[in-house]
Amino acid sequence: MTQRSKSTLFLIEQLIVVAVFALCAVACVSIMVAAYVNANESHTLSHALHKAESGAEVFKATSGNANAIANILGGVSSGDIHDSIPSSIIVYYDHDWQTINHNTEDAQYILTIMFDKPQQTTGELRLVTGQLNINRATGEELITLPLTARKG
Repeated sequence: MTQRSKSTLFLIEQLIVVAVFALCAVACVSIMVAAYVNANESHTLSHALHKAESGAEVFKATSGNANAIANILGGVSSGDIHDSIPSSIIVYYDHDWQTINHNTEDAQYILTIMFDKPQQTTGELRLVTGQLNINRATGEELITLPLTARKG
């Protein structure tokens, strides 16, 4: 009887060890999944920030020239608000942050530069202002930056 009791105790002890090991494995897997998700989000935000900085620098370097911005960034311009200045420039990117030309179905990220209405100072345009947005194709906003460039 004591022999059978010892083997039963040993089996219960082994089951407890296996259960603890399984709980630890589940905890480790959930931590790894969370780390993977955070790494992907960090990677996405890093690329978005790089594209936003590039867009802002191009805006400043071209003095807000919409056609030059669209050509350099590989985007398309749409709408007129004043003297053939487009109201926005849109650049589409795939999942690897490569520019996609006019193919919105494959787009994962969208950079939009929206121009504000031109401000006049003593009859002369001095500043071009706008806003840069980077969104996921689903509409989730990643980055928003105000833009200002000296004209001329």
